[in-house]
Amino acid sequence: MYPDTTEAPSVPLAGGFLQLLLRGLLAGLIAGVLAGTVAFFIGEPHVEAAIALEEAAGDHGHTHGAAETEGHSHGEDALVSRSGQKAGLFLATTLAGLAFGAIYASVLHFARRHSARSGWSLALATAGLAWVVIEAVPFFKYPANPPAVGDPETVDQRTWLWLATVVLGLVAVAVAVVVRRALAGQELRTVRLVAPVLAFLAVVILGYLVLPAIDEVSDDFPATLLWEFRISSFTVQATLWSGLGAAFAFLTERADRRTVAA
Repeated sequence: MYPDTTEAPSVPLAGGFLQLLLRGLLAGLIAGVLAGTVAFFIGEPHVEAAIALEEAAGDHGHTHGAAETEGHSHGEDALVSRSGQKAGLFLATTLAGLAFGAIYASVLHFARRHSARSGWSLALATAGLAWVVIEAVPFFKYPANPPAVGDPETVDQRTWLWLATVVLGLVAVAVAVVVRRALAGQELRTVRLVAPVLAFLAVVILGYLVLPAIDEVSDDFPATLLWEFRISSFTVQATLWSGLGAAFAFLTERADRRTVAA
């Protein structure tokens, strides 16, 4: 007896908001655990190396011999130990995955009204655009830095500038969507594909030129460690959003098959 290889027909994203929300939370949970695993094995070694450099620099500049500082080291216990931070890494990525999953499902709930894509295709496309807005656009202007890099007094400024790049990404994607819809009747497929990309890049480049540059990396910080840390940070975010999109698309396709079979 041969297995049934009939594929489910391509149908729009179905289900009520509560169904999508639960699906988004489950997909976010899966994506958060995956991102935490990648961060633990790929990101944590670079964090440890950066902290070791910071502590070494502090110990080098520390004056010894004073009685009141006897037995004290630059690496004084923090509020949360490194082992506690490592354990909390999975909690942080899981909570982030759940939060992003809920927002992602809410966006899909409204996006399906304006798209003719099938459910799984819309899920993957939305996850890809979310990654571009939240990670890719901010990263190429203000890439992540390890713990030993950055002036604590500029934390607020850097946070607001990061939020500005997220808004920039949203505006760029919105402009690209408008251009794509405006060219929906264009006979040349290359024009329909290239024009939105060029519009997106034009908005992003203009925003990059307007936003101020920030470079707080000291000249003596190892370039290799900085590069590896940024790549690992980029990989963690890519894992989170690709995992979220893939898990949601899988759950959607499975739900569609059950609906068709019923």
